[in-house]
Amino acid sequence: MKKLLSLLVAVALVLTLAACGAKTYTVAMITDSGTIDDESFNQGTWEGITEYCEENDISHKYYKPLEISDDAYLAAIELAVDGGAEVVVTPGYLFESAVYEAQFLFPEVKFVLIDGVPHSPWAEGGVFETAENTLSILFNEHESGFLAGYAIVKEGKTNLGFAGGMAVPAVVKFGVGFVAGAYYAADEENVALDFTNDTYHYFGDFDASDNHKNLAASWYVNGTEVIFSAAGGAGSSVMAAAEENNGLTIGVDIDQSSQSDTVITSALKQLGNAVKDALTEWEAGDFVGEITVTKAAANDGVALPMGTSQFDNFSQSDYDAIYAKLVSGTIVVPANHEELVSFFANEGISATGYPTVDVVQP
Repeated sequence: MKKLLSLLVAVALVLTLAACGAKTYTVAMITDSGTIDDESFNQGTWEGITEYCEENDISHKYYKPLEISDDAYLAAIELAVDGGAEVVVTPGYLFESAVYEAQFLFPEVKFVLIDGVPHSPWAEGGVFETAENTLSILFNEHESGFLAGYAIVKEGKTNLGFAGGMAVPAVVKFGVGFVAGAYYAADEENVALDFTNDTYHYFGDFDASDNHKNLAASWYVNGTEVIFSAAGGAGSSVMAAAEENNGLTIGVDIDQSSQSDTVITSALKQLGNAVKDALTEWEAGDFVGEITVTKAAANDGVALPMGTSQFDNFSQSDYDAIYAKLVSGTIVVPANHEELVSFFANEGISATGYPTVDVVQP
């Protein structure tokens, strides 16, 4: 019944648009739980779409679902397809089940799923299948987190914190990489870090709240210099706490330097570049589906925005040197707690008291 209602809503909207002589749009994006100007995942993806489509004179539009649910996501996808979409871009793992169904409902449409792989609902067995009209794009968030951790310690900060939204795979990898990078740099500099489980936390959601702000404020009051917040909208709560307590923050996903003066750098996922690459292949007739592509340092998928970062000591040459080690594989960044333990052992790094980061995966 719920799905039927969602579909009826989509049909009603399509009829309304048709009655008004609405324009059709070739490329569509469906927003996730955030907004198009969330200064995070949605915005980064939409900016990539907009840049490419405007350069190539391609009509484009975004659609915001009525609620956060598979049925609402599917209804929005159907609305986009009925509105003329030949390519539908969906940013975030929340779309995995909706895209799984949509790729079979609309075999003539190309789907680009970012940060996820299509699968049937978990209640129906969670069967993974990426159809020939679907491209999945994942990122090595742990490499981006590593760069941020390494840079901030090289900058001279040693009292650190990490605040994640929920312990979903992407957020966990950001945190693990951040710990690895921080302790790798500390070993090079022969300095001790104050970074333990006491300042490593998952909020349990991605929403801004006074509770999140108060927790971050308590860390700053107790000496934390920098908090890396991989928490979506909740990151604004951390920034607010930093502003009131002379703290610093590290942004996530996109360059968040314009969001707060406290942002010293951001752990980037090159969302715009990834989307533009996919659209370029589609327009050239070279779209390859049925695969999952991972964007990493080796293919310019992660980065720090050195042009806007507020570093005094960590230079562009320092950044280029550490980035090259990731590209060459000289440094293989851990993505989970087990790999982190091995990483410290293999690198001969003494990391007594480091955050254990071993959380129950979803």
